[in-house]
Amino acid sequence: MADLQALAETVISGNKEEAERLTREAVADGTDPVTIVNDGLIAGMSVVGEKFKNNEFYVPEVLIAARAMHAAMDVVKPLLAESGVEPRGTVAIGTVKGDLHDIGKNLVSMMLEGGGYEIIDLEVDVSPEKFVEVVNEGNAQVVALSALLTTTMPSMKDTIDALEEAGVRDNVKVIIGGAPVTQNYADEIGADGYAPDAASAVDKVGELLA
Repeated sequence: MADLQALAETVISGNKEEAERLTREAVADGTDPVTIVNDGLIAGMSVVGEKFKNNEFYVPEVLIAARAMHAAMDVVKPLLAESGVEPRGTVAIGTVKGDLHDIGKNLVSMMLEGGGYEIIDLEVDVSPEKFVEVVNEGNAQVVALSALLTTTMPSMKDTIDALEEAGVRDNVKVIIGGAPVTQNYADEIGADGYAPDAASAVDKVGELLA
């Protein structure tokens, strides 16, 4: 029987080679790929998220853990596709127009992926039109907007307004985050949710899609 607790530990400690090896072993043992993802990878990443929330882990540890999770994920992804497993939801994420910061956005992407979500990463300096386009294609249930500068925060409002104008605002949940962003600002611009950090973003998306 595959030791999924050990797999979770390798994700937490960020041991990429070991995470990959244990995942291959679990697959060879005939362990269900969904079980590997849920009890090994997602279990490990949720501990990482908790530690990050409690300031026991910092950005470098989270990035190293996410790298291990990705390496293991690459092993099981093809099997998940074969067994027709649906992700928990799809999130289109990007740093808003005028802002080129991506560490926070990347952390949120990794934590969401570790939480079983499909990610459409639009990168940085994303125009409101680009977000509208993705929502129009009907691929995303959630739009996640990041801003690291007070000067680019208005782009969040512009994006929500653009979704309204395009008539697709009701098709998605909008969540915002970033250093200068607050719950008050989220309420003010009509966002559906706000997350102070990457681990909370996963909880918030789960809540919005529930």
